[in-house]
Amino acid sequence: MSGVTIHQVAEAAGVSASTVSNVLNGRTDRMQAATLARVEQVIEQLSYRPNRAARMLRTGRIKVIGLIVPSVANPFWGALARELEAIALAEGYHVLLCNSERDPARELKYGEELLADGVSGVVLCSSLPSLDHVTPLLSRGLKMVAFDRTAQAGDPPSLASISVDNAMGAELATRHLIELGHRRLAFVSGSVNSVNRRERLRGFRAALESAGLDPADAIVWPGADTAEFGDKDAAELGRNAARELLGGPRPPTAFVAINDMCAIGICRGAKDAGRSAGQDVSVVGFDDILLADLFEPPLTTVRQPLPEMAAETFQQLRARIDSAPAAGRSLLIRPRLVVRESTAPADVAATVPGPSGAGQRVAGRTA
Repeated sequence: MSGVTIHQVAEAAGVSASTVSNVLNGRTDRMQAATLARVEQVIEQLSYRPNRAARMLRTGRIKVIGLIVPSVANPFWGALARELEAIALAEGYHVLLCNSERDPARELKYGEELLADGVSGVVLCSSLPSLDHVTPLLSRGLKMVAFDRTAQAGDPPSLASISVDNAMGAELATRHLIELGHRRLAFVSGSVNSVNRRERLRGFRAALESAGLDPADAIVWPGADTAEFGDKDAAELGRNAARELLGGPRPPTAFVAINDMCAIGICRGAKDAGRSAGQDVSVVGFDDILLADLFEPPLTTVRQPLPEMAAETFQQLRARIDSAPAAGRSLLIRPRLVVRESTAPADVAATVPGPSGAGQRVAGRTA
């Protein structure tokens, strides 16, 4: 039952609200066993969850939003938290950060706890194909925006979805490598069983087809049936991929990584295999985290415009918190390719950058 109050619990148990409060707070030393058992039974029957924030602040709502991300082990999610928090603070809101590792049960538990604490809105970033596991929270009044996930059939009607165009981003990355002369390409990811990763894989394959290349001849590592997303250890995943693929009979000359941490791992794995990223092999990341430009070689990557995306996400969530349920909205934001030094022509990979002419590298150039 949703919206149950402490007074309703007290009435059903035949006790005062203060007695229920004593049970909830463990003050039962002087309470009769039969009374305690009766109150606990009613709490269970009514599915009552105390609003701790309401008790503390004497209000039905607090100016806090939840941010549920896969894992801050990927700096991209830390950067999103920073951007979103800055915008929220300017509007008098605070942000609570949760790491779900894309586990539906964990996301549901976080959502329940946030709702019980008086949090009215959540930004959910796992990009899972189905949101059935959190739909009960929405029916209980929790407002939600899905980040890095395009709208899917069966989504709740009031859900807003904010995402970069993941398919376009992967297509830009792949086309860049093809234009450099690469024909044997690898797409490296953990599980692709999320909306954003499926779209990136789709963009990778679309670019190959547009160039007249057979997507079946490209490598998808470790494979479409992989269950682990690898959010916590994306760099190690990339490193293992490079070691394995570059040691194989038909090694790729270029890699499209699912994110920048994976790309950094690929660069390291290439070094382990006696190759140099940006010379012997080319590597493109996705996200454009701070480390992308600081890493050696600086990563060519697909930039997600985080400030714009964070601002739109907060605006959509705030609108749902402040007013009647709004109609669902899906916003797709254009990515940009940032060309740095981890990619090079396939036939002149070892060309030394010069002031002009073929082989010159332009750090930070966007396309």
